[in-house]
Amino acid sequence: MTVNWNSPVLKSLEPVLNNAKLVHINKEKLIDVANWMAYEEFPKPDGSMLFDFGNDPDVLMDFTMVVNTMNFAFTDFTTGVKFETDYQGKRWCDSEAMLACMHRAINSGIPLFSGEYLANLTKEQFNTIFAGTIQMPMVDERVAIFNEVGRVLVEKYQGSYHNFVRSCSPRLYDQGNGLLERLVTEFPRFNDVSDYHGNKVQIFKLAQLGIWGMHLALSPRGHWKLEDASDLTAFADYIVPVGLRVMGIFEYAKELEDQINNLQEVKRDSDAEVELRASSIYCIALLTEEINKRRPGMTPLLMPQVDFRFWKTYHATHWPHHLTKTVMY
Repeated sequence: MTVNWNSPVLKSLEPVLNNAKLVHINKEKLIDVANWMAYEEFPKPDGSMLFDFGNDPDVLMDFTMVVNTMNFAFTDFTTGVKFETDYQGKRWCDSEAMLACMHRAINSGIPLFSGEYLANLTKEQFNTIFAGTIQMPMVDERVAIFNEVGRVLVEKYQGSYHNFVRSCSPRLYDQGNGLLERLVTEFPRFNDVSDYHGNKVQIFKLAQLGIWGMHLALSPRGHWKLEDASDLTAFADYIVPVGLRVMGIFEYAKELEDQINNLQEVKRDSDAEVELRASSIYCIALLTEEINKRRPGMTPLLMPQVDFRFWKTYHATHWPHHLTKTVMY
């Protein structure tokens, strides 16, 4: 399977890839990585989840979309320390710590998936639910987002994300009625677009991640599936660039390398930030295509599967990642 390089997200990256000055992609290293990564085992979607939220498809839709409403910024911007929490006899880090907090809340009877509850959520309630080793960064922004999303769900979708999902075509793109198209339009928090020298770059990290999460959980159960999942791209975040940098695929201009290593903020929509994210998406797409070439006769990998290979390996590493204050990842 070849990558659809004309999909809206990948097509929008071209001005960045053609003009990037701070992030250089070493394609020889990328091919080297494809040569050995092709022989790794990539887990097949089987519906399994980190925590058990049951089998009701509506609940799983609500869970996945609520998760990705707040799935961003788990590292303290001053200290570089990551959010962690203790649950079920284990310490969880980063977004896995967020999932642990959610599971704990739902099991204690908190209606965290209800639009009405989210619309009225307070900062105090939030901090109680998401208690961990540090206060979760950007609490005010998170509460404001939940309040806004909750209001939309109450006003238009009887208070539930699953009603929104079921009102959309089960495709990313479908002449405006696709799930991705409507998600980024009706919920401003998902409209993850950057301007790069006058060019509109579509990233859509959390929107795509939420849709992929539903596909992962529900398609093996036969409840719902995304019909154009091969058009999902990587989820441009803080972690994938770390893996690409460690493997030598990414090479940085000295000023960017110093900025990242010294934990200096990389501003949202700066050239550096957009180049990091756009290059990550491109590299995962190209790597997916190269890996699939080396696995003839096997089920082709999708870009999110290769993305997860990087995220899972490097999300708790001590190698520094870039720090950007944003609600988009």
